[in-house]
Amino acid sequence: MSKRTTEQLRKRRHLSIRNKVAGTADRPRLVVHRSNNGVQAQVIDDRAGVTLAAASWQDASIKSAKRGERSEKVGTLVAERAKAAGITKVVFDRGGYLYHGRVKTLAEAAREAGLDF
Repeated sequence: MSKRTTEQLRKRRHLSIRNKVAGTADRPRLVVHRSNNGVQAQVIDDRAGVTLAAASWQDASIKSAKRGERSEKVGTLVAERAKAAGITKVVFDRGGYLYHGRVKTLAEAAREAGLDF
């Protein structure tokens, strides 16, 4: 019997969350993906299968920031792009990660920038 990797366990938690959380046109899903270097966020309408807004740490204005600051800037940027697309209410999907550290910072920055969740 083989051991499960950390990534396999995270994906399993994410699937459990996805069984409960789904994005609609009225209230799309704000999903977070975290890596060693940075963080990415997307606002997704799951029924249509469309990404409505996205932001990544690899954007030119964010890439030069320190790793801890990147998540705050990504949260603000994804909220601005979502508001430009006419979205104010979202459902937060932490992607199987703990609501802690960079994931929490991104969520709080998105809230401060005007997203409601």
